[in-house]
Amino acid sequence: MITHLFLDIGGVLLTNGWDRGVRREAARTFGLDLEDMEERHHLTFDTYEEGKLTIDEYLKRTVFCIERSFTKEQFLDFMFAQSKPYADMLAYVGDLKRRFSLKVAAVSNEGRELTVFRIKKFELTKIIDFFVSSCFVHFRKPDEDIWRVALDISMADPGNVVYIDDRLLFVETAANLGIKGIHHKNLASTKAALAEMGLGGS
Repeated sequence: MITHLFLDIGGVLLTNGWDRGVRREAARTFGLDLEDMEERHHLTFDTYEEGKLTIDEYLKRTVFCIERSFTKEQFLDFMFAQSKPYADMLAYVGDLKRRFSLKVAAVSNEGRELTVFRIKKFELTKIIDFFVSSCFVHFRKPDEDIWRVALDISMADPGNVVYIDDRLLFVETAANLGIKGIHHKNLASTKAALAEMGLGGS
């Protein structure tokens, strides 16, 4: 019997907050050296996602390491504006939660400011009961401890949990703890997989 639904946010419920494509567009929009920004990003982003840097500190290392013709506020506005909802998935998860009385947890890698902005902007607390974000617990997927924390907080038996993520490696890692997993590709395939687990119908 499935009692808990764990899921990623970026790539499942919303677009990714600050992925390679968004960074490429940021470089084009603001006239940045993409190669330099990408190198700086990869050297420091894990630390930001683990909640050990503020977004201001991250941007100081990656973008505002030299004087720019635009402000930090302008750049942040751009960053935040890239987040878009997958409305069909948001509605579907909300419906699942109501119909099957599921407890829902987000297990995600994301920096604090982006996480808080996205939770508020898209009213994620309406369908998610608690957020196990890397910036809150200070370690990232695929560290198995992030799913252990989610299990501890929810007091869920791993066998009663389904985890949904668009990255197969993370689904496979959660499975090491006995958590059923779905590699999310689109709404139709995820609905079909959940129906096979007893969470079907409408």
